[in-house]
Amino acid sequence: MTLQIGAGARPRVTYQKLLDALFAVFVFSGFIAFIEPSPYDGLAFIAFPAWLLGGFRIRRVQLVAVLLWCVLTIAGFAGLMLYLNDPDARNYQFTSLYLYFTAICYTLFFGERSLERAEICLKAYTLGAVVAATIGVLGYFGYAGLSGTVLYERAASTFKDPNVYGSYMILGIAYVVQDLLIGSGWRRIVSLLALGILMAGVFVSFSRGSWGATLLVFVMITVLSYTTCNNSATRRRIVIMSAIVFGVVALVLLFVLSQHDIREFFYQRAVLQTYDEGETGRFGNQLRSIPMLLDHPEGLGPLRFRQHFGLEPHNSYVGAFANSGWLGGFTWIFIVSSTVVLGFRLISVPSPYRRLAQVAWPALFAIILQAFQIDIDHWRQIFLLFGMVWGFEAARQRSMERARNLERPVRGSETYD
Repeated sequence: MTLQIGAGARPRVTYQKLLDALFAVFVFSGFIAFIEPSPYDGLAFIAFPAWLLGGFRIRRVQLVAVLLWCVLTIAGFAGLMLYLNDPDARNYQFTSLYLYFTAICYTLFFGERSLERAEICLKAYTLGAVVAATIGVLGYFGYAGLSGTVLYERAASTFKDPNVYGSYMILGIAYVVQDLLIGSGWRRIVSLLALGILMAGVFVSFSRGSWGATLLVFVMITVLSYTTCNNSATRRRIVIMSAIVFGVVALVLLFVLSQHDIREFFYQRAVLQTYDEGETGRFGNQLRSIPMLLDHPEGLGPLRFRQHFGLEPHNSYVGAFANSGWLGGFTWIFIVSSTVVLGFRLISVPSPYRRLAQVAWPALFAIILQAFQIDIDHWRQIFLLFGMVWGFEAARQRSMERARNLERPVRGSETYD
């Protein structure tokens, strides 16, 4: 915070500081998702216009992202045309429009002051995730009058679905795990406590996809932190801290599984469920839908998959083709595949943005893998993560150009003896 020097000095309030505070509250509010529209949705219509009024720059890579989200939007509304009288279909597509808009805004937002803005958003997000996990754990064990946050014997906390709640924890886990491995000072104690809460929160969601995604994030961040560090002392600390982290996770699991009912439910959830198997199960429906989708380039229309198969697709890639036709399906695949390329480049190539990219990308990568077995179409956090990855790439390219310009001799500036 900038201070005035001299007698009576006091903090100077600036547009950037107000904007940072607004975005912190905005991102923090994302954990409140049991009502629609949520506080996050309401604040989006304050935070983004407030930022847009300050002006922004757009680079070529960001323009590509904007065009892709626009094409996906057009494809979705084209699929809606035959079902305009269906309120559920309309609501689905307009919600998609709003979320794609947030992806575009985040892409531009994180392209400037990238590190400062990402740190603010990641801290706010993690705090919100810790609050949600605390509510989830207390509710699951019947404390503080929060038993109403349990659905189907699984913690849902402030979300409508235990799967969405469990996966919401992933980005927060990624942030605190990295801080534990390469951070320093008292913050690591706070991160260790936060990790224990978040891990307990994920566990009581009994979401198999969230469990797998959490494990993947652990492994990726540990490997990335170790392999991209050139300091032997830091590498030793990473090994020690990773052992401590896995120890904390093991203790949390042992504590929770010590109760017989929870242990039995865990074993039940750890195997394939009846709705996963068979020709009319989750995966059977996905296979049966492929011939139909090949015969319908225009798609089936928003939310029409369940009209044909009795269930949602439980696969965002199949769902994209079903909801938005071939144009929407292939556009979604291109968005995901190009983000995969950018994400792995960001975490591998040395740049000022690599450290935070090693938080954002593993979290997003784990979720887009989950999209093969669950519908992530309207998970608000993925659009923040898409925007962060593309924004980091724009900032990385700008930093590379700046470095090249500094190395390039200026014409006419040569001096001769």
